[in-house]
Amino acid sequence: MKPMFSAGYAWCCIVLSVFAIVILSTIGALFSSGHETMVGSINDPELSEAKNVAHTIFGAVVVYAVFLVFCAGQAWLNSRQRGVQLQ
Repeated sequence: MKPMFSAGYAWCCIVLSVFAIVILSTIGALFSSGHETMVGSINDPELSEAKNVAHTIFGAVVVYAVFLVFCAGQAWLNSRQRGVQLQ
């Protein structure tokens, strides 16, 4: 029987999580700083809304970090697992 989470799935999850963490952290930092490309203009008084959006995005980064830890654990366990050996 094939394991529920094979090493290939775990490594795919690791790569996607790292990519999402990098991209979302960049977007969150741009919202947090009130960058013109994210909020539309530097003259908008609604920068507190941009800070709220940044907090939401950083929450998603935390979720992806948890996925990364879980998937790294799965990859580590799969690397330690030995297959059935017939003698």
